[in-house]
Amino acid sequence: MERRSYRITRAGSLDNLRLVTEEIGPPAENEVTISIKAIGLNFADVFTIFGLYKAAPKEDFIPGLEFSGIVVDRGTSAAGFSVGERVMGSVRFGSYTTHLNIDQRYVTRVPEDWTLEEGASFIVQALTAYYALIPLGNLSKDQWVLIHSAAGGVGIYANRIAKKYSAYTIGTIGNPGKTALLKSEGYDEIIVRNGNFRKELARRLDGKELDLVLDAVGGKVQKVSFDFLKTTGRMVAYGLSEFASPGSRPNYLKMAINFIRMPRYQTLTLIELNKSILGFNLIWLYDRVDMLKSLLDEIQALHLAKPYIGNIFPFEKLKDAVRTFQSGKTTGKVVVTVA
Repeated sequence: MERRSYRITRAGSLDNLRLVTEEIGPPAENEVTISIKAIGLNFADVFTIFGLYKAAPKEDFIPGLEFSGIVVDRGTSAAGFSVGERVMGSVRFGSYTTHLNIDQRYVTRVPEDWTLEEGASFIVQALTAYYALIPLGNLSKDQWVLIHSAAGGVGIYANRIAKKYSAYTIGTIGNPGKTALLKSEGYDEIIVRNGNFRKELARRLDGKELDLVLDAVGGKVQKVSFDFLKTTGRMVAYGLSEFASPGSRPNYLKMAINFIRMPRYQTLTLIELNKSILGFNLIWLYDRVDMLKSLLDEIQALHLAKPYIGNIFPFEKLKDAVRTFQSGKTTGKVVVTVA
């Protein structure tokens, strides 16, 4: 079978991402072949293309973690799905393509009332938000939660999940144009990080302290957030968007400056303050498929609203989609559709 794929011969620049036509073999025994119809973009995609993602190959690979589509073939032992079914899933790189062979364990059905675009917008962001809040963050009822990058796909789902626990949520954004979306999503407080963040956070807390912080920004914002954690408070870090930059290549000078300015936490200080800092990267959990499927079942039992999609691009404009995504001006999920 022939497919079209965005392949990188050498990581380091978006300009190295080329659309090629190539052959894909039949599915292995436990695999299904998916005709991909939608691709969800994630920050990991940008870092992978730039060669800054330790988990990713450095040459001759197809980026992309998230997809939805139609089953068009299956291996002899892949009895879980039928040809013609609509499915969504995640892959450890390789979704920037029109057809994909993947172990059926990493695929699940798209809900009947969801579009395929919505299917490509759910798994990675929902799992990230849930894993940060519940297994790591130990969220319990009525706690105060600060969520950075609140208008992104993870931030939106983090708020929705937190609200299931009656949490008081404070969302932060870098662009005031995203305020209306956060209001519609039910955030209790909204902070635009373009002024004195410490002063503004203190004003909103009004003497209270945070139980939990979800941080995908890093830097000074992370350190200020940590300072407002209460005793037994937890910070969960799952990204460093301050290292991202517009353009086809990484801004190494900016990255070096940000690296030097990264907060450092001494073990003795953490013990004395009785605060916790936890970090994770979902891609390093990819092989723990039974755990991920169990978490996904727990998420679906919450009956959360459909994913919020902010931008849709055609497959032929995938590089434009990546550029738009990395600008920091998008909200919700950026999706690429395949005709």
